[in-house]
Amino acid sequence: MEEKLQTDQEIVQHSLIEKESFAELITRYEQKLRRYVARLGVRTKDDQDDVLQNTFLKVYRNLNSYDPDLPFSSWVYRIARNEAISWYRHQRVRPEGYVVADSDEILALVAETVDSPEVVFDQALAATEVSRAVAGLEEKYRAVIILRYFEHKEYDEISDIMQIPLGSVGTLLYRGKKKLATVLKSFTMRSNEYTP
Repeated sequence: MEEKLQTDQEIVQHSLIEKESFAELITRYEQKLRRYVARLGVRTKDDQDDVLQNTFLKVYRNLNSYDPDLPFSSWVYRIARNEAISWYRHQRVRPEGYVVADSDEILALVAETVDSPEVVFDQALAATEVSRAVAGLEEKYRAVIILRYFEHKEYDEISDIMQIPLGSVGTLLYRGKKKLATVLKSFTMRSNEYTP
């Protein structure tokens, strides 16, 4: 019986010798990357399939250039991000990312970032409003927030994926959460205006 390969790096090395092993990487990352590109704004399944196909083709073609001393997940997420951006340019559309089932988590994180006591978030704020708020952020802020709080990436991985200095990750997260707090506050203020 063949021993199952455990690490991404082992699977990459094995894929360089035996092409069929690459399917294990696809199995391991397909759903994670689908969720990620959906959050980046590639909404339809067909469009996600196109982005993922291009991502995995690019990963496969460039396996020889992958540095096994670095996390494979950062490398594959960076390629997926670049493919999503290329897809936007090709489609000439603006990303309209969405967030599913994570609104409580992002609200808590934004609330703890903002020192201002007058910023009180309604915990019943709908996921669609959180989605609109995240989608409305500038791309650089939206990208770090999605990677950190929805994909649960560490600062060094975000730095690698976005190809920015490590110090910039913290700065972008802080500013992005403040901007997100402002947008979410305006949503709650508007919804309170309609409350009888």
